[in-house]
Amino acid sequence: MYNISKKHKDFILLLVKLVIVFGALYFIYHKLVHNQRLSFSEFQQQLSLLFSKNIWTLLLVLLFTDINWLLEIYKWKIVASVEKKITFFEAFEQSLASLTASLITPNKIGEYGAKALFFKKKSRKKIVVLNFIGNASQLAVTTFFGFMGITYFIFHFSSNISHFSIKKLLLFITITIVLFLILTKLRVFKTLKVYLTKILTFLKSIPTEIYFKTIGLALLRYIVFTHQFYFLLKLFNVESDYITLINLLFCMYFLASVIPSLTIFDWAIKGSVALWIFSFIGLNELTIITVTSLMWFLNFAIPALLGSIFIFNFRFVEEK
Repeated sequence: MYNISKKHKDFILLLVKLVIVFGALYFIYHKLVHNQRLSFSEFQQQLSLLFSKNIWTLLLVLLFTDINWLLEIYKWKIVASVEKKITFFEAFEQSLASLTASLITPNKIGEYGAKALFFKKKSRKKIVVLNFIGNASQLAVTTFFGFMGITYFIFHFSSNISHFSIKKLLLFITITIVLFLILTKLRVFKTLKVYLTKILTFLKSIPTEIYFKTIGLALLRYIVFTHQFYFLLKLFNVESDYITLINLLFCMYFLASVIPSLTIFDWAIKGSVALWIFSFIGLNELTIITVTSLMWFLNFAIPALLGSIFIFNFRFVEEK
């Protein structure tokens, strides 16, 4: 029975690997070849134009991709060390494999499960929490700079965004309070409260140094990918000044981060937000779509292709 069970388990694992990898490959192919906003021929023409520009700036942009992911991998190595010391290569493998798994799941849910599977069963719940810390640190940095960008946007541009109705806000708050009171009477809430207490206890046990390092690396990574976007805009001869562009980028990344989506459609979300944000300075639509597509290709598609190798090589950790 054990051998049959093991064969079935191995077959299911292989099937899951195939679904994840080929699903990711299909979406990457579809994004590049069947993009409704940017045809593959237009994308090739834009790339040719890009390579005819300042080669040193282009190399800097490509270097930023490596730095971006090295910072993310090192951040995960530090966070994961709370539960288990891992090597840089292990962090590299886990980060890229989880990225591939997250491409076809909403809001990076697949990333949490994928990383947890690289550890023993007893450690997986803690690994999920630690992964949340890493993602939350990045969101915290994005939110901080996002408010700066939105403040700049409000004072320098006039938009046709209607003010949120006070009545709707009060209704939302009322419904939230009522739902909270109902949940407090249910067993589900009591169970949730137990889990939250355990999570908070675990979070308090983590050394403060880990939090500072994680936030620091998240900040460095944010600076890298926002400036990668900025330099790509400059390569396409966008004439606006640094302060304006960087604050609009702060707005774009913040707004894109709060919209629920599949990771595979990150390019579409950022592209749509970017089109609206940069329309206030009259930026060419083709330029924006090209730059957001390039950012997605460099920072998601290429790492996901590498991560597919680690998905195929994945083996469950043997329990002792």
